[in-house]
Amino acid sequence: MKITKEESMKRGEFLRSFGLSTSALMAFYCMGTLTSCGTDQEDPEPVPGTGSGFTNGISGTASGNAVNFSIDLTHASYSKLKTAGQYSVIGDVLVAFTADSSYIALSKTCTHQGSTVRYRTAQNDVFCDSHNSEFSPTGAVEQGPAAAPLTAYKTTLSTDGNTLTVKA
Repeated sequence: MKITKEESMKRGEFLRSFGLSTSALMAFYCMGTLTSCGTDQEDPEPVPGTGSGFTNGISGTASGNAVNFSIDLTHASYSKLKTAGQYSVIGDVLVAFTADSSYIALSKTCTHQGSTVRYRTAQNDVFCDSHNSEFSPTGAVEQGPAAAPLTAYKTTLSTDGNTLTVKA
C-alpha cells in the first residue's frame, strides 16, 4: 500500500489495515505503545541530500507557483543531469546541465502558446518545436513568435555534487 500526502491515513486505520481488532488497538493504546508515535500534525519536510525523503529522486514541489524542490542526481532517473548537454522536465520545470557545464531551471511552457520546450545542446538554448521560438539559457526570448521570457528559477548544487535544489 502506497500512501501519498493527498491520501493520508490515521494511525488506527493503518493498524486496522493489518487486521487488528478494536480491542487489540485499545491494548496498544493502554500499554502506551502508540502514545510516542507523535501527533496528528504532518511529518516535517525531509532534509534534501540526506538520502531520505526523496520520492523517485525528487523531494519538494515542482509545480505551480511555489516551485521549491531538490533532485537526487545519483537516482537513476536523474543521473544523466551530471552530463553536460542533458536535461529533464520535472513537474513544470525544465532542468538542464548546459553545454558550458552550468545548471539552469526554466519554466517548461513556451510563453507563445503553451507547448513544452526542450534544451538544445549544440545551440545552448531552449527551443519550442511548435512554432520555433528560441530562448536563451536565462529564459530571454531570442527568436519569436514568443514575446515573453520563460520564468527562470535559482539552482544550487550541493557541495558533494549529488543534490540540485531549484527554487522560485
